Amino acid sequence: MVSLAVRAMLGEKLRDMGYGVGLYPEGEYIAVKAPVFSSAKLTGAEIVLGPEMKSTGEIMGIDRDFGKALYKAMVAAGIGVPRGGKIMATIADSDKEEALPIIKEFYERGFSIYATEGTAKFLQTHGIKAERVRKIAEGSPNAIDLIKRGEIKLVLNTMSKDGKVERDGAKIRRAAVEHEVPCLTSLDTARALLLAMESGDGGFSCLPIDQYQPKRK
Repeated sequence: MVSLAVRAMLGEKLRDMGYGVGLYPEGEYIAVKAPVFSSAKLTGAEIVLGPEMKSTGEIMGIDRDFGKALYKAMVAAGIGVPRGGKIMATIADSDKEEALPIIKEFYERGFSIYATEGTAKFLQTHGIKAERVRKIAEGSPNAIDLIKRGEIKLVLNTMSKDGKVERDGAKIRRAAVEHEVPCLTSLDTARALLLAMESGDGGFSCLPIDQYQPKRK
């Protein structure tokens, strides 16, 4: 590319160098790149993303279908894709409306919904059967106990502006990481997980990387 750039600066045109112009043809495959985090190895570290760099690597999922490529990327990044079981939702007031259709879709897929008091009441008023879990200060069995016992398959938690609520949220997120329970703090990631789950239901193929090369005509 450096050689081509120098020749272009000297006045040659791409078409004269054997290259066409315009947009590159759309490929046969879709690639999804995702960051890999090592939160479990960093004792006591907050898993919520901020301006500092926390990823320790990247992976890529490839397929002809976006959802399947996304599924492969999430699995390879260490985000478990549960097929059923209990989900714990602790959603900040400002995120409840946006989270509602996401949690409803999990519910309609057969997941049992467990939630802290405020989230449970909100979900119940919108027709979602949600089991209330105790706050940490309310004694056992509380949210962390359920995670430690392996009952929870996924934690969906968003940041709260309430300091006391957020301190509990941080403890829940930390417990999830330490017990290898997928913990999502972004509703966009939760939506992506639903898409990946839907695409992964029908199975998918994994090929050697060289077989993903585009077919030359």
